[in-house]
This record gives sequence, structure tokens and C-alpha cells, in this order.
Amino acid sequence: MNRLVRLLLLVCLAAVAAPSTAFGAARMFVGFYDDAAFRWRPDHEQNLDRARDGHATIINAAVNWSKVAPRRPSNASNPFDSRYEFTELDDLIRGAQERGIEPMLQIWGTPRWAGAAANRLPRRLSDLTAFARAVAARYSGRYPGFPFVRYYGVWNEPNLNQFLAPQFNSRGRDIAPANYAKLFKAAYTGIKAGNKLALVGLGETSARGRDRRVKGLQDTHSPGRFYQLVAKAAPRLKFDAVAHHPYPTDPRQRPEQVVRWPNVALTTIPKLESSLKKWFHRKGSIPIWITEYGHQTTPAKGGVSYATQAAYMTRAFRVVARYPYVPVFIWFVLHDDPGDPWQSGLITRDDTLKPAFFTFADLAYRFDSRNALITVKGGKANPVVRLSAREMQTRIPVGAPVGVDMRVILGDSLVAHPQPQGKLGIDGWVTVPIAFTPEKGRTYYVEVEMNDIHGDEVSRFLTLVAK
Repeated sequence: MNRLVRLLLLVCLAAVAAPSTAFGAARMFVGFYDDAAFRWRPDHEQNLDRARDGHATIINAAVNWSKVAPRRPSNASNPFDSRYEFTELDDLIRGAQERGIEPMLQIWGTPRWAGAAANRLPRRLSDLTAFARAVAARYSGRYPGFPFVRYYGVWNEPNLNQFLAPQFNSRGRDIAPANYAKLFKAAYTGIKAGNKLALVGLGETSARGRDRRVKGLQDTHSPGRFYQLVAKAAPRLKFDAVAHHPYPTDPRQRPEQVVRWPNVALTTIPKLESSLKKWFHRKGSIPIWITEYGHQTTPAKGGVSYATQAAYMTRAFRVVARYPYVPVFIWFVLHDDPGDPWQSGLITRDDTLKPAFFTFADLAYRFDSRNALITVKGGKANPVVRLSAREMQTRIPVGAPVGVDMRVILGDSLVAHPQPQGKLGIDGWVTVPIAFTPEKGRTYYVEVEMNDIHGDEVSRFLTLVAK
């Protein structure tokens, strides 16, 4: 079946060698959040292959503090403390690297030795800081055999009592947002201490909430109100992005569904962006990572047909492509699993590929951030570019030479054929100049072939717009 998948993907991808104008010029990291498929199922290696074949460029995974550290470590800041249990996570991150996929890690879950429950603040925030530092240091690229991780989230859906309790005090007053500000600051401090190149997203918020207590239902905050109160509690809070889960109110609802603010669906993302800038007093744009989204299919309750799921996926990408401040879009999940009633996967429980799998492969290729769209200054010689070569880092060390062959094309003409040599960076990317001078107002296409001492090759395709 893998050969059939590859053949079908080659056919559909050949038709999209250039990005469609329907999606503008957007580039994003596109991938999956599916711990069951990539870590716990017997076919997890095959599922990683499928993610690669579907042109996924990022995989989000949970780092459950209570499972990684079931006992208090002797030296919590040490990424190799003997009481830490990282093996399963190490395997996933190495598997992603081998396939050229960027990992994203979401830290959450207070251990019993550190606090009352997984969804409660630790008694000492310094324990979380130390753990976050250990995680980020382990995956900083400084230790051979432990790949670099750039993207981090802190807690899952902290605007829901299920993941962060309590949301309100005994008088019904908001307390979760201020508590989360403390929680996030502690984790952010640790992550940056472990890896200064890491990017840390605030939130991972659920799409909606009630902002008041309702008898018989779990306490929740709407994402808009939650962030507003986080900003009120910590207006100078440092963060690199905001992470959100803009699911529709029902899986059968179209991606263009309009919801009432301060709930946030796909169409409300611009309102969230402008509000965040106001609340946190930011002048520039704030990156918004969509770290979960999906539509489940029948026979699941409330599911849509396979064809509708594929159509909704295309429409969701079309909405997001209008937002230049959204660099990450993650689908939940890759594979339906017998242990989970939620069925938004692109592969059925019996291992059949749904039509949306091929739709995803098409869209992920169009938006591939590794095939970057780069704006350069017209008339300035030797523009510098960064190239993803994560696959090579499984066999060569940081700093190893990487040969780069570039063909710069304008229209039907080859205008330059530079062959620079770069070095593999700690993050698995290579930085090199392109030896030519772009003319203002021109758009160039650059075919890139990279190779290392083992003969391993990685191909990329860049678009250079000279302004």
C-alpha cells in the first residue's frame, strides 16, 4: 500500500509545482497532533512515514510532566537526570528528524510530587521552571543524538477546568488567567534557559467558554476573555506567539462559521490578533499558531461524510491563507483510533486512507515552509537564505559541510547556477548566499539540491521576490 500511496502523491503533487493563486503566497508549517498514532500504536513508524508522504512539516506532541517525571528528580534542571523517562519522546523526535519534520512540544501535567493534581498549579513554580529547562536543553541540539526542537507550547487548553483548575474561586471570580500567567512565565523562563533559540507559544486555548459558572457543567473561559485577563494580570508577559484551537462549534459546521466574540473560530482570528496587540501593547504582529483543528467523519456522532471532510479542509486552509501572521496549522489527528471516539483522522481505524489524506498532501505541499517564499532587496547582490536539512542531521554533526547546488530561474531562463558550501546549523538548517544579483520587480525560482559526505540528498524549492 505504501507504493500506491507514493504513486498517488506524486500524481497530485506534480499538479501543484507552483502554489495556487486561490491560496495566495502563504507558507506555513502544516502537520498533525496525534500522540497515539506517532508514539503508542504498534504501527507508529508507518504513521510517521505517512505523515512524511503527506508532506507534513511539523508534528505536535505532549510532554506530560507527570509521566516524564513520575518521581522527583535529583537534579531537575539536568536533562539527563536518571529519574526522567524520556525514551518514548526521544524516539518520536528522532523519527520526525529522520523525515525532515519539525517537532513541537507541549509541556503540561503537574506530577503528584509537585502538586495536588495534573490540572493544578505546582506548589513551587520553580519545579516547573527546572523541568522546562531540562526539556529544552535536552532538545537544544547541543547533545549528539538528541535533535533540536524549536517550537513549544505551555499547557493544553488552560481556559478549561479540565486542564487548569480552578477557573473561578468560591465567589465565582476569575482566577485561572492570572494563575496561567504565573504558570506560563515559569515554563517560558525554563525553556529559554535551556535553549535560547526556542519559540514559546502562549495559550493553546480551546475555541470557546462561558466566562461564568453554570451548574452541572465544567467551568470555562472564552479564549478572548482569558487572554484579556492574562494580559491584565501580566501586561509585560514575554511570549513568542499565541497558540489556539479554533474548532467550529460543531464538527458539521463549515470552517467559515461566524461565532460570537470572545469565542474564537477561524473567522475570528483577525479579531484575536488585533485584541492581543492591544492588551499586550505590541506594535508588530503577533504570530498565531493553530495547534489543533479538524472535522470528524461519520459514523462518529456529529461527523461529516469523507467528501465533506476533504472539502472543509480545503476551505479551512483558504481562510487561514488570508492571515499572514499564522505560520503554523496543525490537524487533529492523522489516524482514527479504536481507543478514542473522536474520528477526525485522515486514516480510518481499519487503515483506509480517506479522501482528506490526499487533500492534506496537496495543501501541505503548497504551503511547505521549507520551500520558502522569500522577499529580497532588488539590486543587492548575494541574498542569503536558510535551507531546511534536518534529515541530514541524523548522520552528520553540527557544523559539518553541506554542498548546495542552486539553479536560479527567471521565466524559462537559467540566470545563475551557484554552488556554495554551507555548514549544518544546530537547528538542522543551512545558511548560504545565492551568488547573483536579483533585479527589482522580478520573481525568481530556485531549485536547490543539498548533499553531504554520505551522499545523502535533500531537495528544496525557493521563490524569491525582489522588491
